Amino acid sequence: MSHGASTDIEAVEAANTALYDAVEHADLAALTDLWMDDGISVVHPGWPTLTGREEVLRSYALIMANTDYVQFFLTDVDVSVHGDTALVSCTENILSGGPAEDDGSAGPLVGGLVVATNVFRRAEDGSWKVWSHHGSPVLVEREDEDDEDGLDDGDVHL
Repeated sequence: MSHGASTDIEAVEAANTALYDAVEHADLAALTDLWMDDGISVVHPGWPTLTGREEVLRSYALIMANTDYVQFFLTDVDVSVHGDTALVSCTENILSGGPAEDDGSAGPLVGGLVVATNVFRRAEDGSWKVWSHHGSPVLVEREDEDDEDGLDDGDVHL
């Protein structure tokens, strides 16, 4: 691998990390700077495809406004760069929470898994910008010993 390719991979990894950091910190300005100006799309888990800068950024603004706490732990990160296009696939291990309790303690936390594909394009200034994000929920098996919902162990849950 050439030194240039390594530099590109590291730059794409940094751009990918910045994308998740912006969402975690509900920083819409930072998020806005990370996306290309046109031709962009996003698929959030359970949502239809959203296209265009206005729709994409509005979707993130809605998510951030309605999420009191979110943290991403990325695993299985794979980056490939082909010219001015880069592909990042990863698993988003998501921890999110609701509003704080009346006594000030942390609200309820929920975990989830999403497999994501993030496509980046090199901008004219050499930076890597998000072109497309697609996230799909992962179905996981639960092994509940006290299964009160009538489902057998091994049933698939979201």
